[in-house]
Amino acid sequence: MITGVLFDIDGTLVDTNYLHVVAWADAFAHHGHDVTMSAIHGLIGQGSERLVDSAIGRSDDAVADAHADIYGVRLHTLRAFDGAAELLTRCHDEGITVVLATSASRHDADHLRAALDADGAIDHVTTNDDADASKPAPDIVEAALDGSGLAAGDCVFVGDTVWDVEAAKRAGMPCVCVLTGGIGEADLRAAGATAIYPSVRELLADFEGWTSGSG
Repeated sequence: MITGVLFDIDGTLVDTNYLHVVAWADAFAHHGHDVTMSAIHGLIGQGSERLVDSAIGRSDDAVADAHADIYGVRLHTLRAFDGAAELLTRCHDEGITVVLATSASRHDADHLRAALDADGAIDHVTTNDDADASKPAPDIVEAALDGSGLAAGDCVFVGDTVWDVEAAKRAGMPCVCVLTGGIGEADLRAAGATAIYPSVRELLADFEGWTSGSG
């Protein structure tokens, strides 16, 4: 069995992806950029700076700041997916180290943790503030491994986007995905996801499968 699980949070454990899409769409529009919601959805999971550059071909701090302000009003209303806290607790009870590795800022990650309400099961948290580059770069994943004392070969990453899969692969570990972030199964498989589950609850139901490498 694996010794550690690294979890993405946004779209994987907490239902935020579409809130981010709307916030980004409003932020881009407010600053004169015509970016469709469908294009934005495909970029969710990247850090703010990388997402803006991917969307318009250059950085724009004003857009990133506007997104933070628009999304920020939702931070106290975030909801974890069904089974998320139970999944973290199950890992903890089985002696598996639980690490949150997110492209969110430290500030946003604190609110995401509050939505999860499972602090007793979380061993370490790494955010975008701890890495030089956001997903799909492996920096956040590697920082999470360093901070928790885990080895990539003994872990699995759980995410919901192709950026999670790419970051995990580049860090040397498999990535199991859930469809809760709205990214299609075909895209996740093409990116290299080793297993895909419709929901967090179904990921929990097959706990022995994916933690033993047979998922």
